[in-house]
Amino acid sequence: MIKTQSKINDMRLASRIGYQFQQPELLQLALTHRSVSHKYNYERLEFLGDALLGMIIANYLYETYPNENEGRLTRMRATLVRQEALGKIANDLKLSQSLILSTGELKSGGHHRESILADTVEAIIGAIYIDCNDLNQLRPIVLKWYVPYLNDLEPTDQLKDPKSRLQEYLQARKKPLPIYDVIDIQGDAPNQHFKVKCQVQGLSAMVGEGASRRFAEQAVAADILKLLEQ
Repeated sequence: MIKTQSKINDMRLASRIGYQFQQPELLQLALTHRSVSHKYNYERLEFLGDALLGMIIANYLYETYPNENEGRLTRMRATLVRQEALGKIANDLKLSQSLILSTGELKSGGHHRESILADTVEAIIGAIYIDCNDLNQLRPIVLKWYVPYLNDLEPTDQLKDPKSRLQEYLQARKKPLPIYDVIDIQGDAPNQHFKVKCQVQGLSAMVGEGASRRFAEQAVAADILKLLEQ
């Protein structure tokens, strides 16, 4: 029998999210990991939420920074929508308390895995949009989540993805570049889940997960960067 980390307290979670669902089942679906069901899980909502988030953030940056060029705006958007940023928002919303995971995923620490938390944030965005069918209602909800991070955002050339930053970190220290290997692919396209192993000289190999090889590589690169910068 599938167990969950905790029962969903709809009122508290809705309060943190800032939206009351007319169809509560959409929120439950957005919180359901693929380990529970290959058919009934958040992946389709995540797909939709990813596109909506990119548009909302791009629109915000376009209006807020009228003098910035396309290259800097692109890097700023990448910084705000990458897994690391979404993981912080998931922690702000305390999503780990409400994730619906299989027993195995729960025991392996899935409720604290950044990739799962990031995917869930995107799935909730998709769920809100399906529920209200109103981008103008969705936009302020999402931007409110981002307030602590938008205020500190600077249009700098240093805004780069974790994989690029890891490569530059190693090059600056004249160390070999990281080696990435796909070690597992689950599901069928377009709903696949990748696991990628990364080996950096002097460290034990680490594994990242994501909905694509690129996302999985970025996830493991971010984890290695955190370790190296400690």
